[in-house]
Amino acid sequence: MKTLSKLGLTAAIIALPSMGLAQEADTTPPMSEVGYILNTFMFLVTGFLVMWMAAGFTMLEAGLVRTKNVTMQLTKNMALFSIAAIMYYLIGYNLMYPGDGWSMDGVLGAFGLTGLEPVGLADTETDLTYASVGSDFFFQLMFCATTASIVSGTLAERIKLWPFLIFTVVLTGLIYPIQASWKWGGGFLDAGGFLDFAGSTVVHSTGGWAALAGALILGPRLGKYKEGRVVPIMGSNLPLATLGTFILWLGWFGFNGGSQLYMDTAANVADISRIFANTNTAAAGGAIAALILTQVLYKKVDLTMVLNGALAGLVSITAEPLTPGLGTATLIGAVGGVIVVFAVPFLDKLKIDDVVGAIPVHLFAGIWGTIAVAFTNSDASIGTQLYSIVVVGIFVFVVSAVIWFILKMTMGIRVSEEEEINGLDMAELGMEAYPEFSKS
Repeated sequence: MKTLSKLGLTAAIIALPSMGLAQEADTTPPMSEVGYILNTFMFLVTGFLVMWMAAGFTMLEAGLVRTKNVTMQLTKNMALFSIAAIMYYLIGYNLMYPGDGWSMDGVLGAFGLTGLEPVGLADTETDLTYASVGSDFFFQLMFCATTASIVSGTLAERIKLWPFLIFTVVLTGLIYPIQASWKWGGGFLDAGGFLDFAGSTVVHSTGGWAALAGALILGPRLGKYKEGRVVPIMGSNLPLATLGTFILWLGWFGFNGGSQLYMDTAANVADISRIFANTNTAAAGGAIAALILTQVLYKKVDLTMVLNGALAGLVSITAEPLTPGLGTATLIGAVGGVIVVFAVPFLDKLKIDDVVGAIPVHLFAGIWGTIAVAFTNSDASIGTQLYSIVVVGIFVFVVSAVIWFILKMTMGIRVSEEEEINGLDMAELGMEAYPEFSKS
């Protein structure tokens, strides 16, 4: 009987329709209870994998800043994740997924609190189409928080805590969900044919544009650029930064795999496994490309470049992790790794100080990954991809710059020279991450 029951369940699952739409607003009819359960379960599991990326960003940043600024990065990452959770509930989720309730059709979503289905669903008839609202909200929230994490590392070691947190409120409550609705909420970019499976542009480039605007207005760290040369400022803990990278690598399986949105059929489960494999090999391609290129250019391998190369590979494959084969996915990731190696010194020539390399990884590789969709997905158009990149970029950069400028004029966004020299841990927080060691 157990075997027959298992066969019957398997047949039921396989018989369900395949609807993997990669973060799209859902318009399909209600599905069976089994599919509903499986999709909900997938959102919850992949959602907490993406949540674990918050730990990855925190460890990466803590390792790449100097000892005197570690506590500040830990505080910022705890706070930004919590702010994202609240703002996405208060306003972000409905702005991003307005359904039929657009305030401005295809451009501006609905304003209002997020509501979940009642407890005790077994006793409640539901017309939910593919998964519980709670699981979808939980999953999508993690992408919102990821966007804010990208900004944190770029502006490290010289920005005040509270202006950064105020900007995070605007980013997670308004900037991110509005532009995300244009694609994933069924807005005008989606209607125009823009393809971004898991967010090379919607998440990563958005965080990169916001970080770039902040870096330009904030200015570089003291002593970073002297007399026409770049002064390297080493991080405090490379083992911690490496751990953070591996945590991010792990979380990315949820980031890309969960964006399939459905695991209700054998076909969708097969697609998820393909996404996992492509995601992994793209990261490997980015890491190896950065490893080899730094050896060639600098005669020594640069570990920080290898770490960011892996992350750039992950960002690059995020826009389309399903359609490439393993070889192509590896090459897409490898290009991301090459981009990082050249983009870091390019930003230094422009005197744009990015402490952790988030702009090369998330903005530059995000743009590349979005363009690369057209090379493996026949439904994509390079023109449409470029147009969408520009639209999102202009919106996010301009709005972010305005917010940063207002904060600078009203409350100031940068600590004093003395505070920056002594470190933000003591100046802003009054505590050190490593009190038994002298300041570096």
